[in-house]
Amino acid sequence: MSNSIELKIENKIAFITLNRPEVFNSFNREMALSMQGKLDNCASDSNVRAIVISGNGKAFCAGQDLKEVTDPDLNPGFRKILEEHYNPIILKIRNIEKPVIAAVNGVAAGAGANIALACDIVVAIESANFIQAFSKIGLVPDSAGTFFLPRLIGFQKATALMMLGDKVSAQEALDLGMIYKVFPQETFEEEVNKMALTLANMPTKALGLTKRLLNQSSTNNLEQQLALESDLQIEASSSNDYNEGVTAFVEKRKPEFKGN
Repeated sequence: MSNSIELKIENKIAFITLNRPEVFNSFNREMALSMQGKLDNCASDSNVRAIVISGNGKAFCAGQDLKEVTDPDLNPGFRKILEEHYNPIILKIRNIEKPVIAAVNGVAAGAGANIALACDIVVAIESANFIQAFSKIGLVPDSAGTFFLPRLIGFQKATALMMLGDKVSAQEALDLGMIYKVFPQETFEEEVNKMALTLANMPTKALGLTKRLLNQSSTNNLEQQLALESDLQIEASSSNDYNEGVTAFVEKRKPEFKGN
């Protein structure tokens, strides 16, 4: 069995690790399908309350393995690559009603950068960088890059980064509003784990509903969004987590949320 994607569950956190360090964790078909399976496992496992996606070695993910698309015996074709590999990964990340952290531990290029940007919270090691590398080889951005990047940093800057293919350092990405935080190398893993544990111990039912609201906010008008907020607030207020949060507040104690 291939181990191109590793999955470890610890303290209610699922750690999904891209594991082809010899090719900077670039995706081939087997790896993409394995990633989808691991995301499905996390979605259905009630013991998983938060998810961290990272990479082994020096890179987070260099995007598509070009050896696959240039080998006549292996090349599945770009339609298959997008519709069966990357698009399902992006949709699974967005539709999992659990917080997903991208812990960018090195270069995130092409589809690798856009998979990171599709996550709920993106943090990076200070030596990481992000590259919309598609234009360098005559391709267009995919993996929802044209959806998320303009919303994160604005239309003009997103256009420039996608056309010029500039390398963006972690600090520049933070300054642009592309990512949430940058951590130094010596504390990166500790800070990621601390953030994931905080999320896993929060009322994750409400966090999942918040994620649903944010997903819909891209296409809803104001009236539709207000109506959805009302519906999901009613759902949240019927949860055990809400009852626990209110009871703990009244009793002046720390709440113990279960995610339901």
